Amino acid sequence: MSQPAPPTLPPEIQAWFDARGWRVRRHQHDMLSKAREGRHALLVADTGAGKTLAGFLPTLCDFASSAGGAVHDGLHTLYVSPLKALAQDVKRNLLTPIEEIGLPIKVETRSGDTPSNRKKRQRERPPHVLLTTPESLSLLLSYPESADLFAGLKRVVIDEVHAFATGKRGDLLALALARLQAISPELQRVALSATLANPLSFQEWLCPQLDDGTGEIRAADLVLGETGAAPEVEILLPIEERVPWGGHAGRWAVGQLYEAIKANRTTLIFTNTRFLAEFIFQCLWEENEDHLPIGVHHGSLSTEARRKVEDAMARGELRALVATASLDLGVDWGDIDLVVQMGAPKGSSRLLQRIGRAGHRLDTASRAVLVPGNRFEFLEAMAAKDAVDEGQRDGEEFRAGGLDVLAQHVMACACAGPFNEDDLLSEIRSSLAYSWVDKTGLQRVLSFVESGGYALRAYDKFRRIVRGKDGVWRLSHPDQAQRHRMNAGIIVDSEMLMVRFKNGRKLGKVEERFAAQLSAGDTFFFAGMSLEVEVIKDMDVVVRAAKKSATIPSYGGLRLPLTTHLSGRVQEMLSDRAGWGRFPDDVREWLEVQDYRSIMPAPGQLLVESFPRAGKHYTTYYTFEGWNANQSLGMLITRRMEDRGLMPGGFVANDYCLAVWGLKPVDDPKPLLSPDILTHEFTEWVTESHLLRRAFREVAVISGLVERQHPGKRKTGKQVTFSTDLIYDVLKKYEPDHVLIEAAWADARARMTDVGRLADLLERSQRELVHIELDRVSPLAVPVMTMIGREAVPQGGVDDELLIEAETLAGEAMRIGPE
Repeated sequence: MSQPAPPTLPPEIQAWFDARGWRVRRHQHDMLSKAREGRHALLVADTGAGKTLAGFLPTLCDFASSAGGAVHDGLHTLYVSPLKALAQDVKRNLLTPIEEIGLPIKVETRSGDTPSNRKKRQRERPPHVLLTTPESLSLLLSYPESADLFAGLKRVVIDEVHAFATGKRGDLLALALARLQAISPELQRVALSATLANPLSFQEWLCPQLDDGTGEIRAADLVLGETGAAPEVEILLPIEERVPWGGHAGRWAVGQLYEAIKANRTTLIFTNTRFLAEFIFQCLWEENEDHLPIGVHHGSLSTEARRKVEDAMARGELRALVATASLDLGVDWGDIDLVVQMGAPKGSSRLLQRIGRAGHRLDTASRAVLVPGNRFEFLEAMAAKDAVDEGQRDGEEFRAGGLDVLAQHVMACACAGPFNEDDLLSEIRSSLAYSWVDKTGLQRVLSFVESGGYALRAYDKFRRIVRGKDGVWRLSHPDQAQRHRMNAGIIVDSEMLMVRFKNGRKLGKVEERFAAQLSAGDTFFFAGMSLEVEVIKDMDVVVRAAKKSATIPSYGGLRLPLTTHLSGRVQEMLSDRAGWGRFPDDVREWLEVQDYRSIMPAPGQLLVESFPRAGKHYTTYYTFEGWNANQSLGMLITRRMEDRGLMPGGFVANDYCLAVWGLKPVDDPKPLLSPDILTHEFTEWVTESHLLRRAFREVAVISGLVERQHPGKRKTGKQVTFSTDLIYDVLKKYEPDHVLIEAAWADARARMTDVGRLADLLERSQRELVHIELDRVSPLAVPVMTMIGREAVPQGGVDDELLIEAETLAGEAMRIGPE
């Protein structure tokens, strides 16, 4: 069967492609065809395949005069991205074809960094194309003029959809898409991604069986891009030393990394945390004898600092940039010829995304170097490299939408104008994330937004909406709209203080808990500079330049989870003895001695080792289920040990292993791991611990119950915590089935503890547990054992004591003969 002819481009757009020596790729033609057929579409294509241009090509064609395109008034296309930097980068690259072709298209960005006067003007006189984030879109929809603003909207383009669709930002965007579709029924939805393991799930999320009123089902179509050049990935190893036993910073590699920077035009160095970005930047700067221009970029830096670095990269002025996930999505800097991943990548899709920043052209192989911080990270790096080489991807699964996000959306709808409950329910249910919501469920949320719930009904401060005699819901007072817009959002960071010079120049933000440790005269390293504290006043840390500093701010953000896919690959590597030949000599020796003195943990098996050391009894559990699950398991096991008189002393965990110690030996670990631990100890522990309180604090802020911002004043983190703790105690006592208690439990179980992986592990332990009793520490236990006593040290911190302890443990573990 012959393929249909590709759609014809307007002559001026075809001429622009020809002038650049480009051909219109098949998937770009396909996306144009889908648009002309009125279909929603998900495009999955490799980095550098021209995904963004494919998403915007129908818009460019709509404005081409030769195609009979009329001059459009108002907003035509909405582009939604997970990052402010990505929107800015797309604007730069989108303006080039618009200006060179001569299309009458006005493009602007809108985010939290956009000045308020420009935001106001955008609502009154919008551009043709608006580049924004899910949060800013939700706020736009909260204005009464939103119905007029979006009435003529033709297309929504969602870039890097994998990065946020499965989380709460995706919930918020799904609700916004449902509202946009109600305002503009002919709206076309487009999503773009380079790294999807399960495209069908994203097709359903993007357009869950929408009916346009004709009875026709308009689910999103899948468009697959042309295959690009395979990436070239290598793992950096110490030249003279051994792969480290412990640590995550990869400081050992700084000298080799600096040589790579000198050998390449531009190098982009990714880290998994903001602390590590500052730490590696400082290490490189100390190594930088040639005074090469090297920058740092992460989300806590000021807008001015981030833009300065982004513009310098766009102009090709930097030789290297150290960054976090703030830059790993879609940023198109074609001059980057090497990407470095410091530490473990945690997932093959994330690694592919970051690798794709190099070259950023479909026919050019992207080059990447992985720098493992320790021996387990070396195995993880190998597993990720193999997955990339095989084209295997991983990702998070979708789950039911959060009730706190739904409450925020309900309030945004009320700010836009009065609404009918049945109409809102129909609109909400048209999104996949909230298709489960029934009339009773919505009424629970409405009751919460109305008065806070029956336990809080007596307090006027929680009354935000009212239901009139006509059955229509509206704001209880016009002031509620301003309060909502000041506090709306999904990302709930720890409370931050601004770091600035006395002249007012802002450098960025540090967490309140870090600032609380500082006094006048203290020094720290931030934004690539050594700083001395002059004074801490209100929400500002006023600083001046210092000659030298050692402290680096750490941040309490969530750790990147190790994907189940990579976890399985690492376990397969450990059991594949024939494959050890490709490992460095010291790593191979490590595994061979482990195999001789104990056993290797096989896939599907739970290896538990017990051994004495320094008057204590240690038990190590090789779970490979990630740090969150291991932390939770450690809490639960120590509680059971306490109940059984085993006198636990504590535990430490990494992504691969959990080590627990006590004054009495664990002769049989199986009873400590029985699945009923999740129905008894787990519930008791979560209820009593800070975990549920922290989750409640976040859902209380997201839902709008507790406000961080008031006109002219912002609550400190302590004030927010105090407020949420008081409310939590009231609800726990008088309304334990409150909407926010339910939402907090969902967060605590799913996001903070990886309870699903924990349940699988416990079930497996009853069938496949192998307990080995040893006379001393095993080689495989050394990496986690080096962490004991240093749990509070920020990830990436390395000191002489840790290295000495690692060598001591390694000496015990690697000795073949009896102790």
